[in-house]
Amino acid sequence: MNPSHGPARIQDPLKLVARILRKFYSEWLRLTYPFAAIGRKTSIHFTCRIDRMNAHRIKLGSQIRMEKDSSLGISLPPEQEGDPVIIIEDNCVIHWRSQIGAKNLIHIERDVLIAQDVLIVDQNHAYEDIHTPIADQGFTEGGRIRIGQGTFIAHGAAVICSQGELVLGRNCVVAAHSVVTRSAPPYSVLYGNPARIIRQYDLDKQEWVTGPVRAPQTELVP
Repeated sequence: MNPSHGPARIQDPLKLVARILRKFYSEWLRLTYPFAAIGRKTSIHFTCRIDRMNAHRIKLGSQIRMEKDSSLGISLPPEQEGDPVIIIEDNCVIHWRSQIGAKNLIHIERDVLIAQDVLIVDQNHAYEDIHTPIADQGFTEGGRIRIGQGTFIAHGAAVICSQGELVLGRNCVVAAHSVVTRSAPPYSVLYGNPARIIRQYDLDKQEWVTGPVRAPQTELVP
């Protein structure tokens, strides 16, 4: 018999249990974690790792979705007060096993899509002392990361800022398994290790070009 004419397929009932657990966990975080802010309809999977002691340095917008085994980590003493060092704006999605680790500032603007197994960190392990195990040398001073509105970071990519400021402009695409260590202008496609611009939208010509745009560009008129 043609499956299309058979009985309606029934969704796995365990998925309903997972949805209920997710809803309860998200509400529990909202009520008990001291976030700097958390918006409406933000949904966090119950396997996500967020340190309660540092939640006051995390600001979450509305309608964010964090999937299974993703994490938000902060490399600061829990008792240290200050401004948020992780800011995630509205309508962002962070997929399975992706990790965001901040010491200074990681700001993710609205509508950013982060695929599976992505790493975003604003510091790195120190390694200069050859007589001390790297695990005992702590972290570099690091920098600051800003990921522009509407950007897509594909599976297995990394965005690492060891110093200064790393900014990805609006609607950038970071290809799978690429390693981004420097800034890129809006409407860029980045690929490789280290990542480089392989395509970019030329605002003056109103078309995509291979490689980075060399000439100064005018602003895009809505």
